[in-house]
Amino acid sequence: MSTRFTEKTSRGMVALAVAAALALGAAGCGGGDDKKPDASASASKGGGSKPSAQEGQSETPLAELKGPDGLLLQVVSANRDSGGFVTVNGNLKNDSGKTVVVPVSVRGDETEILKHGTSLGGATLVDSQGKKRYYVLRDTDGRPLTTTDLTTVKSGQTIPVFMQFPSPPSNTAEVTLQLPTFSSGTIEISG
Repeated sequence: MSTRFTEKTSRGMVALAVAAALALGAAGCGGGDDKKPDASASASKGGGSKPSAQEGQSETPLAELKGPDGLLLQVVSANRDSGGFVTVNGNLKNDSGKTVVVPVSVRGDETEILKHGTSLGGATLVDSQGKKRYYVLRDTDGRPLTTTDLTTVKSGQTIPVFMQFPSPPSNTAEVTLQLPTFSSGTIEISG
């Protein structure tokens, strides 16, 4: 046998031993027994803490934009980040008693956005103080940086949505959010 063969075999054996030790160690950390915790260890059973008044309730929206056929866009946040963007988060809700088709006009009419399907790409932020309109940002392929593939919203359904815009100047705190076929709403930017 050559020295080279012996060294390769030795390294392989060491690697196998290390792998086996790690596997056994990982199995040992798993606990092994699938016993459930005792009732006294669970805070959710009798005598545990009660949820606060805010738990389970949604935030008060910054604005509500009414759309066609019972659609409602509730804006829950508008945050400015250090990269020069504003991200608007909200919920698209169907308050009607039937399934509603999201209007295709909410995607806007720009050729680049039309190529990428249904989105909220038609949204704009209007800074009336600076007299500027900000359009939804796009990635390098022209896709809007917003929620996409919106087709229908079932009765009572709520869909979380987002839109990202260039940031207005830091001294601009209030802007108007506009979305085609929806009412406009004034929102306050944080950050």
